[in-house]
Amino acid sequence: MQISKILSPFFSIALILSASFLFSGSALQAKSFPDSDCTECHGERGFSVPLGEHGELGKKELFIDTDFFKNSVHGKNQCTDCHTDIEEVPHRKGELASVDCVTCHEQLAENDTTASKRRNSIFGGSPPKRVVTYTQDYQVSAHGDQSIGNNAACSTCHTAHYVYPSEDSRANTHRLNSPGVCGACHEKALKQYRQSMHGAALKTPWKGDSATCTDCHSSHQISDIKKLPAHRIITEGCGECHQDELDGYMASPHGQLAWHGNEDAPRCVDCHDSHTITHVNQSTSPVNEKNLVETCKKCHENANENFVKYHPHGTTRNFEKYPELWILGKGMGALVIVVLVFFYLHSVLWFWREKKERPVIYQHSESRSYPIRIKPEKKHSGIYFQRFPWYWRVNHWMLALSLMFLVFTGMVVMYPNTVWAMTLVPMMGGTGILKVLHHWVGMIFLLAIFGHAAVVLFNIFKKGDFDWFGPDSLLPRMKDWEDMKGQFRWYFGKGKQPRFDRWTYWEKFDYWAVYWGAFVIGLSGFMLWFADEIGQYLPGWIFNLATIAHGLEAFLAVLTLFVVHFFNNHFRPAKFPLDTVMFTGSWDLEELKEERPEEYERLKASGELEKRLVKGPSKQWNIISHILGFTLLGIGLILLILVIDGFLTRGLF
Repeated sequence: MQISKILSPFFSIALILSASFLFSGSALQAKSFPDSDCTECHGERGFSVPLGEHGELGKKELFIDTDFFKNSVHGKNQCTDCHTDIEEVPHRKGELASVDCVTCHEQLAENDTTASKRRNSIFGGSPPKRVVTYTQDYQVSAHGDQSIGNNAACSTCHTAHYVYPSEDSRANTHRLNSPGVCGACHEKALKQYRQSMHGAALKTPWKGDSATCTDCHSSHQISDIKKLPAHRIITEGCGECHQDELDGYMASPHGQLAWHGNEDAPRCVDCHDSHTITHVNQSTSPVNEKNLVETCKKCHENANENFVKYHPHGTTRNFEKYPELWILGKGMGALVIVVLVFFYLHSVLWFWREKKERPVIYQHSESRSYPIRIKPEKKHSGIYFQRFPWYWRVNHWMLALSLMFLVFTGMVVMYPNTVWAMTLVPMMGGTGILKVLHHWVGMIFLLAIFGHAAVVLFNIFKKGDFDWFGPDSLLPRMKDWEDMKGQFRWYFGKGKQPRFDRWTYWEKFDYWAVYWGAFVIGLSGFMLWFADEIGQYLPGWIFNLATIAHGLEAFLAVLTLFVVHFFNNHFRPAKFPLDTVMFTGSWDLEELKEERPEEYERLKASGELEKRLVKGPSKQWNIISHILGFTLLGIGLILLILVIDGFLTRGLF
């Protein structure tokens, strides 16, 4: 008893705290009233209150059509579900607080994916892991800042009580009703829109559908028209009706650079206008053939009749409109397919055959009851043969580094609407800096290639007696054809592997493919770089061809160099995981015997082998070579993954 008397005050306090905790949430909720109590007044047609001290500002309509409301998406809600601050009925004193639509919809959206929308990084950055609701998009939009007077709130567009799905023609937000809703605030834009081909088409629906405000600007992702998010939204909006034109635009430097926010790149509205769009055949259209020169001069002050023959929406898919683009696109596309199929098959067969001829070795041990699988060891003699002098290695590093940088700065533009491109471009300072770097690194790339050719030719003519089709020449010869046939016979177990001399047929392909690529990429790159000057003399569609050639050749280079070249020199079983010859410049003599048996025997017989023997790389330089080699391989593979992702996302032209 005494214990209970002592503890009873504590139990009382605990009981009070528990009760207060249990009922604290409900204390913040509105008192519940039946809707009938509200409709006694609000259900009477004409119910309103005067505005202003003496009613001089008119009346505020307070009538709610209960039948219309019950059929809306909120029809099952009670009045107090939204008007949570009602304490009594009637509530004549003071005004009710604005209904908080946002908080409620955010809570509902957590479990309601039907009310959500996929976000496509319109507002920048990577898309979140889960879908982003219309409500969240609205909060970061131009309308979401409610500190701005007369800014559009939820009820401005959706109304307060008659909210219907946007596809319902009764909804205030139905796309055909959006001009009137938006025009209530944007009167000038509405007037211009009604005079445009889009607005006029709404008056003649039998001619087909047309774009309204929400089709171009979206409904909840509206932002400053001068900023990048708005451009991306409008560009995608235009593509909903003009998909072919959008495809061509996004494959052009105009669309690619504008997507990343380049202020010098024209957007849809820069050429076609915005709310006053007229048909291209009308004389008032900025893109009418009579007005094209003046329209292009807004960006290209030297534009003339030749220059405006450029196809801003040209694609490789429409032979009737763009025959020259179609022919080049299909021709280079066929080249890409043939090269990749042949050399990918070549690599797969080589891997399969080499694995078969390099059997796995199992080592038995008394301490284990099972054999251990080990790799066959490479033979080492400790004697080294110089394969590449230092200046050719430096040349190779220049070529590799410049190529990788060109791939990065080029592919973020070629595939602008990928997540990684939209993330990386701002980090690199924007397209302006990337364009300058791309141009000047391209010069280093070309210098490495054609500088190499100049040195080779100088040495040849200096020597005087060079055998142009001998074993030291990189020109194709009949032995290469026989070696290739022999290599394929070896793949299928029909013969021994050919005995190669200094240069193999695949090395010669790599070598001359670089010159072919440098010519195509270099020529097309210079044309695009100096388009304003060249466009005064050549027809503008030449730049469409240059864009296609530049992009397709770069794509082919990535998928051959970072796959086939990497495999031939680093990833096949005999070389895996890395060949450091381009860093150390030397091979172990045993490796020379295995890789180039004819060269070894020829040099040994002539006595030249002894002159080419060098001291092996130091342990420190060997470590550095592996670090540098793995770093370059890693960068190349990352670039390869990004390019493949871009191809799967958007394809090729």
